[in-house]
Amino acid sequence: MTPTRDTLERPRPLTARSVLASTLLGVTPPRLSTRVLVRSGELFGVGESATRTALSRMVAAGEVAPDGDGYRLAGPLVDRRARQDRSRRGGTVAWKGAWVLVIVESGRRSPVDRAAFRTAAGRARLAELRDGVWCRPDNLGDSRSLEVDPVLTAPHRWFRGAMPVWEEDGRELAARLWDLDGWAATASELITGLDGLAPRLVAEDLDALPAAFVASADALRHLGGDPLLPAELCPADWPGAELRAAHRSFDGAFGVTWRRWHRGVDGAAPGR
Repeated sequence: MTPTRDTLERPRPLTARSVLASTLLGVTPPRLSTRVLVRSGELFGVGESATRTALSRMVAAGEVAPDGDGYRLAGPLVDRRARQDRSRRGGTVAWKGAWVLVIVESGRRSPVDRAAFRTAAGRARLAELRDGVWCRPDNLGDSRSLEVDPVLTAPHRWFRGAMPVWEEDGRELAARLWDLDGWAATASELITGLDGLAPRLVAEDLDALPAAFVASADALRHLGGDPLLPAELCPADWPGAELRAAHRSFDGAFGVTWRRWHRGVDGAAPGR
């Protein structure tokens, strides 16, 4: 979902878990008191009972852990926070024309295993060239930058530095592998949404927090889907860097306003 004129003023409904996860993902360190988490839910019309129930379920799922008078991120949400930080940075290295290839081990795999592989491959910014073969330009640096999930490793085979042996239009291939036009169009809408809300945050308008919360989360989620292609393979006027810059500026203004709100609830505010 992308922000429209309507959602700028009336943010979409969020579940209690979404509010809690996004709130904890956005603060440094990722830990808040129960009181603040309950009040955060109330910003989105989530009652205290629903918030506490969601917290209990998140503890059971290993997503948060009790910490004194509050909760901190744990398990898969810690991994998600690391992915989000990398998406914000969008770091790449110079591309020398080589590609990363992943050859899926042949044999029967359950639908669950296939779905898990596809999800992990998307997080690693791989695209499916054909059944059983996934690839991306080799421009993300060392293996840690590829966000390789164990689901993607053995028995599957990885190859780095693969060079095409025939001449091919790299941009045409990239456009077949990823929906670049669709990603760019949504990014442009998100930039417009962030720019529309930013003046209210600069003015520290507390009433803007719910809509700003959703707009920021939407932008960050979309950045996670940026394939981080080298410039040689991107369409003209690719908005990836622009969306990162817009989100960085927006997040700074949001943090100032959110800390003001937080001080009114808990007396002291963490970093954001």
